[in-house]
Amino acid sequence: MGQSHSSDRFRTHSVQNQPPPLEPYDAWTSDPVLRAHVQAGGGLSARSTLQAYGALVGGELGGLGTAANEHRPQLRAYDRYGHRIDRVEFHPAYHRLMEQAIAHGVHSLAWNDPQPGAHVARAGLSYLHHQADAGTSCPLTMTFAAAPLLRGQSTIAALWHERATSCSYDPRHVPAAEKDGVTLGMGMTEKQGGSDVRSNSTRATVEGDHYRLVGHKWFFSAPMSDAFLVLAQAPEGLTCFLLPRILEDGTANAIRILRLKDKLGDWSNASSEVEFEDALAWRVGEPGRGVATIIEMVALTRLDCALGSAAEIRQAFVRALHHVRHRSAFGKALIDQPLMRNVIADLALESEAATALAFRVARAIDAAPRDPHEAALARLATPVAKYWVCKRAPAVVNEAQECLGGAGYVEDSVLPRLYRQAPLNSIWEGAGNVQCLDVLRALARQRDALDAMFAEFERCRGAHMAFDRAVASLRTALDSSDRLELRARRITERIALVLTATVLLQSGSGAAETFCRTRLDSQHGITLGTLPRDAPVDALIDAAWAP
Repeated sequence: MGQSHSSDRFRTHSVQNQPPPLEPYDAWTSDPVLRAHVQAGGGLSARSTLQAYGALVGGELGGLGTAANEHRPQLRAYDRYGHRIDRVEFHPAYHRLMEQAIAHGVHSLAWNDPQPGAHVARAGLSYLHHQADAGTSCPLTMTFAAAPLLRGQSTIAALWHERATSCSYDPRHVPAAEKDGVTLGMGMTEKQGGSDVRSNSTRATVEGDHYRLVGHKWFFSAPMSDAFLVLAQAPEGLTCFLLPRILEDGTANAIRILRLKDKLGDWSNASSEVEFEDALAWRVGEPGRGVATIIEMVALTRLDCALGSAAEIRQAFVRALHHVRHRSAFGKALIDQPLMRNVIADLALESEAATALAFRVARAIDAAPRDPHEAALARLATPVAKYWVCKRAPAVVNEAQECLGGAGYVEDSVLPRLYRQAPLNSIWEGAGNVQCLDVLRALARQRDALDAMFAEFERCRGAHMAFDRAVASLRTALDSSDRLELRARRITERIALVLTATVLLQSGSGAAETFCRTRLDSQHGITLGTLPRDAPVDALIDAAWAP
C-alpha cells in the first residue's frame, strides 16, 4: 500500500514580510503637493475631473499601462495580399488608455475650458496620466500642443482643430471628416540635423491650394495619428505643414513607415522612421517661417516633458514609500530605520521640488496671455524646468529602486519600466544642451525675461540666508559674459534650484527651509539620502502622502 503524502510535507515556506499590492489607490487624493499646486494655479474648477481621473490612474489605468508596455506596437507594412497599408497595431490596453485620457480632457481641457487656471488643471491631468503610462502621453501631448497652431488658419485647419479638441477617441483608419475626434502627431527630426531643424531636406512643392512633400523623417512619433505637423523646405524657406494620414477619399496618404524604433523604453508608444512620396499637405502659418510657427507647440511639449518627469519621480517615490512601510528588516519596519527614513524623506523632497517647478511653469503659461510678467517668465522657466526636472528623474527613480532592493529590479515592481522611461524626457524636444542654450538666448535677447526672473526672486528676499546668497551668486555669474556658453549648464542648474526655492518659499511649503539648506547651500551630499541630522525627516514624509 503506497505511503500517503500530505501537502505540508512539501511546503518550503510561508509568504511573510511582503508588502500588499499598492493598487487600488487614489493618485489625486493621496498627493497633497499636487493638490496644493493645482489650487495655487487656479485649477480647482476641474476638481471633480481630477479626482475622478486620480482614482482611475491608481486603479484601472495602472494595469492597462503594464499591459500596453508588455504588448508593444507592431508594424504591418503590408496586408496578407501584398498591398501596402503602413499601419501600426496596438494592444487593446493602449486604446483603452487613450479613450479614458481623451474622455477626461488630458489633451484638451485647456482649450475647451479656457478660463484662468485651465492650463494648470490640464497639467494636473497630464501629471496623473503619466503615472499610469508614459507612452500614451506622447500622442496626448502632441495633440494638446498642436491644436492651437490650427486656430485662425484655413478652413481646413480649423476643422482639424475642432476635432483635435474633442473628447472622443476614434482609432479607425478612416478620413478625419468621418470622425468626431482626432489625434495629432509631429515630424520635425531628420537624419542629418537632429535638433538643427533648419537643415531639413524634405521638399514641399506647391500644387494648387495644397503642397506635395518628398523627403524623410528620422523620428516620426505616434504614426497612427490622424494628421501630423511637419517641417519642409518650401520655395520661401522652411515651412510648417499639416499632413493627414488618410485622405478625404479614404485612400492612405503617401507616408511610408520604414520601421518602428526599437527604443530603450516608451514601449507602449510607437516611434517610427518614415518617407514621404509626394504626400499631400496644407501649409500652416506663414511660408518660410516654419520654426516661428512651431515655437508655441515646442513650449507646450517642453512643459509636458517637465510634468512627465515630475510624474515619474512621484510614482517612483510612491512605490518606494509603499514598500518600506510594509517591509521589515533587522527587527523593525524599513520606514523606521533611520538611514532608510533619510532616503525616503530626500525622495519626498525631490518629488515636491520637481512638482513645484513644473507647475510653476504651467501657471506662467496659463497667465501669459493676461500678464506680461508671467509671459516673460514662461519663456525662460520652460527650458529651465525642462532641463532640470528631466535630468533629475533617472537618479531619483534608481534611488527608489534601491529601496526595494532586488524586487525593484524586477518588472513586477513597475520600477524597471519607470527607469527605462526616465531618460526620455531629457532627450525629447531638445536635449540638455539645447535647453541651456535657449536659456542663454532668453536672457540675452529678452531683457523682460531676465527682469521677470529676478522680480520673482525679489519676492522671497530675506526668507532664507542660503536663498539670498544663491541669488547674489547667480547675479554675479550672469554679470560676467566670459565663456557664458561654456557655463550654460551650471547657470541653468542654478536658475532651476533658485526658482524652485522661490516657489516653495512663496507657497509656504514646510519643505522650503530644508530645500534651501540642502540644495542651495552645502548641507547635502552628492547622492540622495544625505539630509543633515536635524532635517525635518518626519514632516517631509508626512507631507508627501495623504492616506
